[in-house]
Amino acid sequence: MTTVQLGPADRVTLARAMLVAVVAGLLAVGEAGAAVPVAAVALVLDLVDGRVARRTGTVSAFGARFDMETDALLILVLSVHVAASYGAWVLLIGAARYLLGAAELVWPWLRRPVPPRYWRKVVAAVQGVVLTVVTAGVLPASIATVALLAALALLAESFGRDVVWLVRTRPGTGRGRRPSATPARRSRAAGRAASPTTRSGRAPSGRGR
Repeated sequence: MTTVQLGPADRVTLARAMLVAVVAGLLAVGEAGAAVPVAAVALVLDLVDGRVARRTGTVSAFGARFDMETDALLILVLSVHVAASYGAWVLLIGAARYLLGAAELVWPWLRRPVPPRYWRKVVAAVQGVVLTVVTAGVLPASIATVALLAALALLAESFGRDVVWLVRTRPGTGRGRRPSATPARRSRAAGRAASPTTRSGRAPSGRGR
């Protein structure tokens, strides 16, 4: 049985997951006012775990996935609550991640990793902030509706961009691959390979949430 060792950042994410559970419980009993500050703390901690992972050198695929699923769960919980007042369409904000997961069962190539984009994290944060503010009830209904529509549009753009990339580079399309080298190119490459240093005279460095 494989065990996962939680790093410092993972413990922060675990604390966030526990706060999400508290938010869900408070909303379930109609305590939206008490749920808002708890959700706000969870959102702030979302800015912390990634930095902790990088500073402690504990970045991992597990940590990134744990962070993503915690974000998705908080957004789902908040969207279920907000949908009761603004309509079932708000559920699309919270269900997007899970709809993609269902699509992955039908089209396994959707499970492939996509290129990292900071914008993806920004969009996730926007969903949480908008839903939390709307839950707080501090916005007029018309403005809250516009904010929710804008959040949904950003989410659709972010998911859509990833799906388009996955479609274009899926196995069997022949895209995303470098063309094979011609004999002349191979000859030039062989000549360059004879000298393992870069133009600056230093050996090329390797690449390292």
